[in-house]
Amino acid sequence: MPISQLLTRLKPWFTKAVFGSLVLGVSGSVFLHSTTANAAEEVILKYGSFRGTVSVKDLSQFVETGKTTVMLEAYLQAARQNPPLVRQAFTAGIKADQEFLDNLLSSWAGPILLNQVGEVVHPPFEQSDEQALRSAMSQSIHQDGEVTLLKAIQKYPTKSVEIEGDRLLAVYQRLSLLAKIF
Repeated sequence: MPISQLLTRLKPWFTKAVFGSLVLGVSGSVFLHSTTANAAEEVILKYGSFRGTVSVKDLSQFVETGKTTVMLEAYLQAARQNPPLVRQAFTAGIKADQEFLDNLLSSWAGPILLNQVGEVVHPPFEQSDEQALRSAMSQSIHQDGEVTLLKAIQKYPTKSVEIEGDRLLAVYQRLSLLAKIF
């Protein structure tokens, strides 16, 4: 069989294989890109005029274990924050199921709750983004039926998220009261 006939027979198969590989590669890269772009990677900690950036990974490690980085330690000292109390503010949560949270966020209390949390957590240099915060809270409850500030930060749909440290404990206390009501 001449090579030209062999190539003619293989052309449809080869075209499908190359096209399929191309589609698979593009789909895979889009999927991987979209999953990494849908969660915060860094936290800008703000206290008065002080601003410092830490990774979400470092903040998570601090909240879960108490181990701090040099930057986080400097932030806590500059802000005169009590590390155990800060850790508690990030981990205190509201236990609920997905349907309850969706109903709560859609009720009269939803904007109030989102506004309270949005005073502390928002995109850098911007006012609170209610839709982004709603999405982060909704996604965070899927893990274990509890919404916490740390999980909302981990699920926040922008690369960076800003934390207003001077408001953190006051909002935490108000949310704790709200959690007792619900």
